[in-house]
Amino acid sequence: MESKEFTKAVSGKNNGFLHILLNLIMLVAFVLIIVKLAGLDCMLNNGDPDNPTGWIALPIILGILFAFCWILHLVGFTTVQPNESRVLTFFGKYSGTLKENGFFWINPFYGKEKMSLRARNMDVEPIKVNDKNGNPIMIGLVLVWKVNDTYKASFEIDSEVHTAENSTKEKKNYDKFVRVQSDAALRKVAGMYAYDNMDKADDEITLRSGGEEINDRLEEELRKHLAIAGIEVVEARINYLAYAAEIASVMLRRQQADAIISAREKIVEGAVSMVDLALKKLSDDKIVELDEEKKATMVSNLLVVLCADESASPVINTGTLYQ
Repeated sequence: MESKEFTKAVSGKNNGFLHILLNLIMLVAFVLIIVKLAGLDCMLNNGDPDNPTGWIALPIILGILFAFCWILHLVGFTTVQPNESRVLTFFGKYSGTLKENGFFWINPFYGKEKMSLRARNMDVEPIKVNDKNGNPIMIGLVLVWKVNDTYKASFEIDSEVHTAENSTKEKKNYDKFVRVQSDAALRKVAGMYAYDNMDKADDEITLRSGGEEINDRLEEELRKHLAIAGIEVVEARINYLAYAAEIASVMLRRQQADAIISAREKIVEGAVSMVDLALKKLSDDKIVELDEEKKATMVSNLLVVLCADESASPVINTGTLYQ
């Protein structure tokens, strides 16, 4: 959706320090005028004792008018700090966003809503979801985000917090919106991948092995969910991943079994290569001539020694192989 945001241009006439000087000049000028009028009122009252209140209302009216104008002028002052902005509205109409840093005087009839453009960090607590295989898992993320479109952030979503006691509005708070949308995006991404590969021959990307690719997909989904609010996703990454408690023990035993099987495969592979090397060396160096039956016995004995969980206790044969 095309952005309607535009930057409010400011010039020298919006300089806040210039208007402070103007405000002081106005204060001095009006005080002098009221004093003069009050003195004139006293002179006229002394000259006409039958009409003692003829001019007394004029200084009061001017004083009230001056106080109103002076306070109204003070309302126009605003300060914009680095990575902050002011969203300006004129009687309900969007009039631009002030992003330039400094001290300014803006038309006091403008609404000036403060909005931070600084990056914010959110730790989304682990939630229970089902992965691609239907296994319940716990997954959480860390999100870094910031507002990059003040128009959408101000007018496209309702981010004002209402108190339960008196239903009054507090300042805008986007945390709830971001947290709900992050939860939805995280659930979607978690359901697209398996926790890990049950079959070792399967090279499909999983939540455990995906790494940066999973994080990139998560950032893409978050951008889609948060774009309506004018929020930019700076970084998103999974910071917690585990099986849910009800299947954690079963999956742990499966992982242990996989590890044992993998270790056994390595042991057997190494033992076979060592036996093959031993037979070749005995044959090539003509150390001993073995028939097929003796080779089978030797292979069996070597495999038992090499593949056993515990150290083998050798038995020395002082006779022949057949004794």
